[in-house]
Formats: sequence, structure tokens, C-alpha cells
Amino acid sequence: MADLDGNLDAKDFGIGVEQESAGFHVKGAGQLDFGMKHRLARVFRADGKTVMLAFDHGYFQGPTSGLERIDRNIVPLAPYADALMATRGVLRSVVPAGSSNALVVRASGGPSILKELSDEHVAMSMEDAARIDAAAVAVQVFVGGEHESRSVQNMTTLVDEGLRLGIPVLGVTAVGKELVRDARYLGLATRIIAELGAQVVKTYYCDAGFERVTAGCPVPVIMAGGRKLPVPDALEMAYRAVDQGAAGVDMGRNIFQRQAPEAMIRAVAAVVHDGATAADAEAMYRDLSGGASD
Repeated sequence: MADLDGNLDAKDFGIGVEQESAGFHVKGAGQLDFGMKHRLARVFRADGKTVMLAFDHGYFQGPTSGLERIDRNIVPLAPYADALMATRGVLRSVVPAGSSNALVVRASGGPSILKELSDEHVAMSMEDAARIDAAAVAVQVFVGGEHESRSVQNMTTLVDEGLRLGIPVLGVTAVGKELVRDARYLGLATRIIAELGAQVVKTYYCDAGFERVTAGCPVPVIMAGGRKLPVPDALEMAYRAVDQGAAGVDMGRNIFQRQAPEAMIRAVAAVVHDGATAADAEAMYRDLSGGASD
């Protein structure tokens, strides 16, 4: 029976008690095959966290501000990221093959910003992901969207193919304008994605109850950066997300649209991996950027 609204407070998420990882540093991955674990270990450092740099926006937005020239604006940032999230077209045409980053490849797509975004299909085969040497593939899941069931099927199809080839799937919670980004919705979406087999989930941060979202998801939750925020707000969001159980961040516009993108990604990494506070990271950004205002 579904939960009634009045029963919500009776739930026990075990906040503050880490989930058993069965001898592997990535949450929920202890019983996966070697190849799957080996790839996840490229995405997540030994501390179980990752700084992912997202620049796959062009697959539905075109040349987004800051991504007009990926060779000039993104490639120089790669050494400061653990993983790169991009499309196969950009990886093959622009990203140096000698890059040591874990590659998370966008595997769903179809509509542009001119159409209904939830009308996606699987956009690449898992065999091609293997050819690219992807550490994982990413697929949008539109829980509550017009094409919810198809997007779920897109994901489960990739999960099945990934299990066959040892390639993890990152399920991305796609939140449309009509959906509220609160803990109840995000908890629903992330749990559905994990229950249906994704090895990692990417979702947005919410001010109230985010610790329930991460605790209720049996696989790592990576915080999506979303729209560009002022530097202090972006770093505070990253700090709170990690403090409340996120296994890192996947930021794009909050990094590559800055006056000093390199300084920003280094500040974000300090929050995720070094335990820096938002205030310390902001000071680091100002220092490395020579006092940049944005």
C-alpha cells in the first residue's frame, strides 16, 4: 500500500549512518562485477566522491554560452575534474584521447529545446560506449513527465546492455518546469531510478530534506549544478549537498560560465574532496581568480 501523507514522519532513513558498502568504496556497488567496479572507481575517488564537469548541454540546447568552443573553454579544465560528462560527438571530435578523466557519455536524446524534452529515445548503443572507453553512460529519466514510461524504458534497456558489458548507467532526474524540486519528488525519482537498476543517480539539490533523498537512495547520488548561481551560492549548495550525503557534484554552467572557470572548479574540488567550507572555497576562488566578481 502506498504511504499516506500522515505517515511520512514515521519513516526512518538512518540519517548519519552510512550504508554498508560490502568492501568497495562506491555506495551500493560492492556486489557488482569487476569491470563495473573498475569503471566506477575511475569516476569516484577512494573517498567515494567525484567532481564531474558537465558540458553535454549542446545535445538539446546547441552552442550554449561558454560552450561555443569546447577546445578553448573546457579542455583546459579537464585536469581538475574527476570525470567528464559529454556526448560521443564532442568526445571524438574535441576531447584529447590522452585525457585521463573518466568519461560519462550522454546516451539519450532526440528533441531539442524547441520540442517536448521528455520525448527522448536511446541515442547510442552500449557497444559504442565500450569503443569510446566510457566509464558510464547517462540517460534522462522524466519521472512525472509526459513520456515517463518511455524514458524509464530507455534507462532499463541501457542497464541491461550495461550489465552485459560491464558499463554503469547514470540515471539523471529530469525536472520540468511543472514539477516541484522538493525532497518528496526527488526522493521518489531517485529511488525509482536506483530500484530499476541504475548504478548512479544524478539529481538536484533541495533546501529541505535533501539528506532524506540521499539516504533513501541505495546508490550514489550526485548533485546536479543546474542554472548558474552567484559564486557564494553555488559553493554553499555544493557544500550542503556533500554534507547531506551526496557523492559529489556534476557542475557545468556554475563552472564554465564563470569569469575564472579554472579557479571555480578547483574551489568546488576543495569542497568535495578536501572538506573545505563554502566560505573557505569562496576565498580560494577569489584568490585564484585575482578577485573575480563572478
